Amino acid sequence: MSALPATTASFPVRVFGGPTALFEYGGLRFLTDPTFDGPGDYPRGGGRFLTKTAPSSTTPAELGRVDVVLLSHDEHADNLDTSGRALLSGIPLTLTTPGGGERLREGLGEKVRGLADWESVEVERPDGGTVTVTGVPALHGPGLREEVEPVTGQVVGFVLTGEGLPTVYVSGDNASLEAVREIAGRFAPVDTAVLFAGAPRFNVLFDNQVVVLDSAMAAEAARILGARRVVPVHYDSWAHFTEGREELAAAFTAAGLADRLDWGGRD
Repeated sequence: MSALPATTASFPVRVFGGPTALFEYGGLRFLTDPTFDGPGDYPRGGGRFLTKTAPSSTTPAELGRVDVVLLSHDEHADNLDTSGRALLSGIPLTLTTPGGGERLREGLGEKVRGLADWESVEVERPDGGTVTVTGVPALHGPGLREEVEPVTGQVVGFVLTGEGLPTVYVSGDNASLEAVREIAGRFAPVDTAVLFAGAPRFNVLFDNQVVVLDSAMAAEAARILGARRVVPVHYDSWAHFTEGREELAAAFTAAGLADRLDWGGRD
């Protein structure tokens, strides 16, 4: 891969903290995993909590128009919180997991759709044509799907394509490089990869192995995808992340990919 600076990006991605980012693509505005609640403890089940340590850098009111929410999963407060749920009712389309689509349909009706792996939906572009959003594999932990999903639930990633548009990959809470290889086999090279990272670990889950990419895995995912630009998200603002921006920068530098990093306006 030849080195291309992130400043050649054809569209900006704004990162607000945690997994939440906003970008315009094909004339449509896409928002990932909306989380805007303040710092504090949030229930995780079994009497345990996720602790948010920093606020979002924006509010729902400041987002402007949002056409599509790309929701990797609805079951964890660090991916969809109370404010995020309230926001969904005003969004024309939310794409998520098949299970999430069922859970959210009572409140959102036809505004929500679950995507199975490799299932696609066409979204009308305001200037004509469509954006194709394809659900792609993601595993929220190490191991096989049948071992991971009963513990941490379904997760979906997304690939966006369209005539005359670059290819965009949004990983969701994925810890599987094998899933990344499957996606690369169908879509590589990608222009922009929005990679969830942070190396979150829980000592009660999977022998404390990461449940989302660590920094070195994120760099390897970028290499596998042939990604020209990587926008890291979901590596800050929560106590369960064990690696942050410094570790990401070091891992991409070690892999010779530092020029691919775009911090989403958070420099």
